[in-house]
Amino acid sequence: MSVFLSGFATLVGHLADLLQPLFHGGATAAAIILFTACVRLAVHPLSRAAARGQKARTRLSPQIADLRKKHAKNPDRLQKAIIELHQKEQVSPLSGCLPSLLQLPAFFLMYHLFSSRRIGGEPNSLLGHSLGAAPLGDRWKDALADGGIFGGAGLVYVALFAIVLAVATFNYRRAKQQMAAMPTPAAGAGGQPVPGMGAMTKLMPLLSFATLLTVGVVPLAAALYVVTSTTWSAVERYFLYRDAPAAGALAPVT
Repeated sequence: MSVFLSGFATLVGHLADLLQPLFHGGATAAAIILFTACVRLAVHPLSRAAARGQKARTRLSPQIADLRKKHAKNPDRLQKAIIELHQKEQVSPLSGCLPSLLQLPAFFLMYHLFSSRRIGGEPNSLLGHSLGAAPLGDRWKDALADGGIFGGAGLVYVALFAIVLAVATFNYRRAKQQMAAMPTPAAGAGGQPVPGMGAMTKLMPLLSFATLLTVGVVPLAAALYVVTSTTWSAVERYFLYRDAPAAGALAPVT
């Protein structure tokens, strides 16, 4: 891990140096936002593939409904028929998870980089950088202890929370619209509704608001990563699913 952290610290430092003439004291924060955008750009082809897969699964819904009726008394045969249909149409049920999973290493690197006092045996100089009055290695509790909600550091978090709240509200409304457009509830192998699926579909639109908790407990640098990535996801999903109102309803929000 120390080798990865050292390399990552060097990368962030170089990006900050490049952005210094434009952003001055906020260059490291700008470097984190730029790094996040690069990560999201790198996984964008997978996001597009996930969108195509989700639309394909929505398109196959009538055929799957027919299979459920045909094999209602034979769950094993139904499961095999659905798998064969997905294979025939080259649709992967797991494709929607890949963009989120591939971002986790980048997030954890950012989290550990700004949680570590020493990198490669040397003091972590990045901890001395800040966004406005808020050090990138501090958390919300530190901002509250140093001036309160409306102190210099506190206002930085107020801005981040406002962005997250706006994005989460957008995601919530869109998810509600998408789920309202879904023709039938999800069903299990026997054609009956999956236990707990109704509660899960009601909970899914609220998951975006969980980002507020993440931003409040991780170092500010990691919070910047989360806010940038979540905002990117909302914009990306809007354009990828704009022609398929039901397709992205249960797609993970990251």
